Amino acid sequence: MRLLGPADVRRLAARLGVRPSKRLGQNFVIEPGTVRKIASLADLGQDDAVLEVGPGLGSLTLALLEAGPARITAVEIDPVLAGELPRTIAARAPELAGRLAVVTADALTVGEPDLAVPPAPAPAVLVANLPYNVAVPVLLHLLAAVPALARGLVMVQAEVADRMCAGPGSKVYGAPSVKLAWYAGARPAGTVSRTVFWPVPNVDSRLVAFTRHDPPATPAGREEVFAVVEAAFRQRRKTLRAALSGWAGSAPEAERLLRAAGIDPGTRGESLSVAEFARLAATRTISPS
Repeated sequence: MRLLGPADVRRLAARLGVRPSKRLGQNFVIEPGTVRKIASLADLGQDDAVLEVGPGLGSLTLALLEAGPARITAVEIDPVLAGELPRTIAARAPELAGRLAVVTADALTVGEPDLAVPPAPAPAVLVANLPYNVAVPVLLHLLAAVPALARGLVMVQAEVADRMCAGPGSKVYGAPSVKLAWYAGARPAGTVSRTVFWPVPNVDSRLVAFTRHDPPATPAGREEVFAVVEAAFRQRRKTLRAALSGWAGSAPEAERLLRAAGIDPGTRGESLSVAEFARLAATRTISPS
């Protein structure tokens, strides 16, 4: 298959009048070896239905099609790029063009019904070069809105990857770490040099692999758990007794709820696992007012 190289990407962008948008977090991969590496690490099978977010000019899309999944649904917010992608695939991989469906939409708002393009089911594998500026919100939204997503491999800013994979006690562990852990287990899967992008970003990227798991068993809902997570990290250097005073109504009430959940009020949010946050949220839910 003829993948897109640096000259191809620039020529295609010039013909379309496309200039990479910082607002949309657009950095196009121009090195064929990189997209082949990502497609290989994604470990796609012939029966897999894949979701790609932000396909752009199609560099990764072509490599994913080459890897042989049954179907790729690509979500692209830019209507010009969305309109051109099927033509690029038809020109470079005509025998595989029927395996691609393009949805022109914002990945922050799509749901499973938007992605289940008949006769294919909703995608079960996410493989994407996520826009730097909205990578975590997009991933969390998709995990919530597309229950069929079972695993994935995403490329994000290196610093964001560290946060996504961090565990309790880490200096970079925060609300994104806990929220992602609600849905899935995440692990580092490789580093991507900034030099393979056009335009060249100011940072390197990393690959993060994730596998969905059941959330912690708790009578509290996801929104209730996430509310206490956000409160705990809003003032992350404070003890939980102080940081959760607004969430609980007062510092003494925060201390009472923490002790009821078996959590030291003098500790900080960065030491709690997602299961402990879930237990704390449930304690408030079942505690008498």
